[in-house]
Amino acid sequence: MTAIVKLAPGQHKRIKAGHPWVYSNEIARRHLPDGLEPGALVTIVGDNGEVYGTAIYNPHSLLAARLIDRAGDSELDAEFLTGRLRRALDLRERLFDAPYYRLVHAEADGLPGLIVDRYGDAAAVQLNSAGMDRRRDAVLAALDNIVELQTIVLRNDSAGRALEGLPREVTTIRGDGAATVWLRENGAWFAASLEAGQKTGWFFDQRDSRAFLAKLAKGARVADFYAYGGGFGIQAMCAGASSAVLIDRSQRALDQAAESARRNNVAEGCQLVKADAFEEMQRQAAQQYGIVVADPPAFVKSRKDLRAGCRAYRKMTRLAARLVAPGGILFVASCSHNVSLDLFGECVRKGLADARRPGRILRQAGAGADHPVHPHLPESAYLKSLTLLLD
Repeated sequence: MTAIVKLAPGQHKRIKAGHPWVYSNEIARRHLPDGLEPGALVTIVGDNGEVYGTAIYNPHSLLAARLIDRAGDSELDAEFLTGRLRRALDLRERLFDAPYYRLVHAEADGLPGLIVDRYGDAAAVQLNSAGMDRRRDAVLAALDNIVELQTIVLRNDSAGRALEGLPREVTTIRGDGAATVWLRENGAWFAASLEAGQKTGWFFDQRDSRAFLAKLAKGARVADFYAYGGGFGIQAMCAGASSAVLIDRSQRALDQAAESARRNNVAEGCQLVKADAFEEMQRQAAQQYGIVVADPPAFVKSRKDLRAGCRAYRKMTRLAARLVAPGGILFVASCSHNVSLDLFGECVRKGLADARRPGRILRQAGAGADHPVHPHLPESAYLKSLTLLLD
């Protein structure tokens, strides 16, 4: 039987309404059982005795409890995990005809703090909560119950682990994590590194936006800033773009983009530039492109960065818009969960005004369907993007 964690009087309304988290200030501290360790399973009970579910508990985190089940006394064992993973797999197999996708998206898939990105018979796994980290072996056993994986890399180097009091590390537990893996997206092949790549190796979340821009790319010159592995630029080339300039600060990322361009037979039309995006936008001020992509890493990693980050999104939009030919396309994105869609839109509007470029929004989008959003966690809708036609 799991330990009972009682909520303070009046603190049951959010969790009863469907929110999956309990914060430390919502707990009745005087009723806490002794000796609860990070990752322990607890039953959440209101001050009126009503049971709200089973959660993984961390006494050292502001986010003290994360629900795994609305029933009390559930077990977070390999059998439970297998059921949740199979449900997640069923959804992805309905969405995609090839095994390249985010298999598990944490709370939205009922597995708090767990991320799994699948690359065929390889996977990158993040255990971002103490509860999942404590049950690493059960998670891996459950994965083996639903998919056959030759390579598994634990990308436990996220900032979220520090908030849970967990060490940050990258560990290959099966196969060769240093080897290049290949993934297929929208008909194109891409190289990725599970050990050394950013995040979990590839950004599956922009799949739909890459497909949308590729439809507009025939005959266009494309500039892909923050290109990483070349997802936008190379897919545009595969769809008939006349050329693509891929700009990134990471030589490793550009080397993988070059490998991908060769495999897709578009290397001749791709130019790789190692540079800071803002500096390169300013250097290329006289250039005009049919499509300009600016998909940066998070400018706002915490609330204290909000003001500076918004200035950066505004500046990025201004510089990128000036590179777009009349009648061309500008794609801008933010993966900062602290920046709301409305606030990001305001930054973009101000940037366009600074550049004196009127235009129309063709598409407003978030992450693909393999990154589902928990209806009570706006934080899980971290990605937002705008595709604009500029006059």
